[in-house]
Amino acid sequence: MTPQRTTEPELLPALPFDSWKDTLATLHMWTQVVGKVRLKLCPLVNHWWNVPFYMTARGMTTSAMPFQNTTIEVCFDFIDHHLALETNDGRHVAIALKAQSVADFYNAFMNALTELGVDAKIWTKPCEVPDPIPFEKDRLHTAYDPDAAHKFWRILVWVDQVFKEFRAEFIGKVSPVHFFWGSFDLAVTRFSGRRAPERPGADPITREAYSHEVSSAGLWPGGGDIKGPAFYSYAAPELDGFASQPVRPAAAFYHPQMKEFLLMYDDVRTAADPKAALMEFLQSTYDAAADSGKWDRKALER
Repeated sequence: MTPQRTTEPELLPALPFDSWKDTLATLHMWTQVVGKVRLKLCPLVNHWWNVPFYMTARGMTTSAMPFQNTTIEVCFDFIDHHLALETNDGRHVAIALKAQSVADFYNAFMNALTELGVDAKIWTKPCEVPDPIPFEKDRLHTAYDPDAAHKFWRILVWVDQVFKEFRAEFIGKVSPVHFFWGSFDLAVTRFSGRRAPERPGADPITREAYSHEVSSAGLWPGGGDIKGPAFYSYAAPELDGFASQPVRPAAAFYHPQMKEFLLMYDDVRTAADPKAALMEFLQSTYDAAADSGKWDRKALER
């Protein structure tokens, strides 16, 4: 059967949360299945940088992962809508991305790994979601709208390019632009170079993620009272004065419960110059974090 292709002429298509929330929930779980294998196979890198995915010209990838004497890469293809598993000796397996339960996807993926000689036992309980259902038991999430998945990926590809340009202006420690499958967001993080205060009662994941002072920005598909994709920016730790700093563009706002500045994706995509609007948000919110935190900006910026 010929894979279903999707087309969308707009550079930045509309993607209201309610229009694809069921597909989003399913795809989130599928990425967690694959992501937990990446977590299992790859050595720990500071701030969990060993777990995210990266954008490609067709979807997103785990990048090359080691297993014994083999290297394996897993890629989501959001053009032809399949999951591709490839090893460095030329073997490959493809799994169709279609309406199916998380349990069926999990079984197909683990069987494909076995077929390629990769043994990766993972903890099957999802992370960072309410009421998690173990992958092998999840027959609740079954939706997959290929057009919506394609739109979301195209948005991510554009944002990835802008984030990389923003990242390039910082000469201090800065993360790659990467996609975290736990929180389901594309992010880039700048570091002041100083250790952060210990967080009382923090779990090991949070402790590792926020061991140093950061200014982090990203794109998240939305949820709760945020009814669509939104750009976010936060400082950790958040110091006095951060929330009251002036940020741009005018549509940006501080969300007191999330403790983040937000800029709705729709306000960017409909702007006269979307890239300039996003760059304004990234720069002004970083300014807010760096100035309130008294970062050594001369040493950290070009």
